[in-house]
Amino acid sequence: MKTKIEYLTKNLIFLVLFFCCSIDVWGATPTSRYVSLAPATTEILFALGLEKEIVGVSSFCNYPPAAKQKENVGSFSAPNIENILGLRPDIIFCTGMEQTPSVLELRHLNFKVYVSSPATLQELFESIVEMGTLTHKEKEAKDLVAEMKADLEALKRSVSQLSDYKRLKIFIEIWGEPLITAGRGSFIDELISFLGGINIASDVPRSFCYFNSEQVILRNPDCIILAYMSKDAPEVLMQRRFGWKSISAVKNGRVYNDINPDLILRPGPRIVQGARELSKRMYSS
Repeated sequence: MKTKIEYLTKNLIFLVLFFCCSIDVWGATPTSRYVSLAPATTEILFALGLEKEIVGVSSFCNYPPAAKQKENVGSFSAPNIENILGLRPDIIFCTGMEQTPSVLELRHLNFKVYVSSPATLQELFESIVEMGTLTHKEKEAKDLVAEMKADLEALKRSVSQLSDYKRLKIFIEIWGEPLITAGRGSFIDELISFLGGINIASDVPRSFCYFNSEQVILRNPDCIILAYMSKDAPEVLMQRRFGWKSISAVKNGRVYNDINPDLILRPGPRIVQGARELSKRMYSS
């Protein structure tokens, strides 16, 4: 009997040791699982090196290309809650405003939800660091923010050193019909100011707002950026609008619709690239 007990004890010890070794080899905890419902948070997660941990994204998440290979959990404004449940995410990353109802529903289901909705560059940097902390990528997040800040400062210096530098009046057209632009409190307004320009809608106390066509004529921008893709050339679009032929930007051929809208409308790592593209259009001869 004693021999049998010793035998069982030895086997039990062996099994415990084997199990412990297995945990050490495979990791004490399973890999984290993240779902991202906003294109900007998806870009941030990828930039932090979390491609393997991302298990689901919205149909609007189109960058980087690898994002399109992830499980589609529905549209930006109406994600499929059942699909999300099946993916068993540890954290769901969202944005504000239009996604607020989804955020409330997901939190009601006891999911851990992080909302990233930065209105300024500083808030974007803070959001990246917070996401890095949540995903155990603190160093990567701080490095990414430091790199973004350095690139933006270098761009600012290069613009200020231009021999023909002057403060240009800029109009950012988010949409044409109805006319929508970026006002005070938006990171687009901040970028224009950062690059030495003047946003003609900076006195409007809303980040994104309707804007009167007559005000564009009166404020006479030097450069117009169309932040959406259009099949018609910029000059064709401008010719259709009453009174716009007199605007300096239109008369001088300084209306552009060749910037990828995601670069300037999406608060993520590529905002630096968007700033470069804005700078090129603002200061092209």
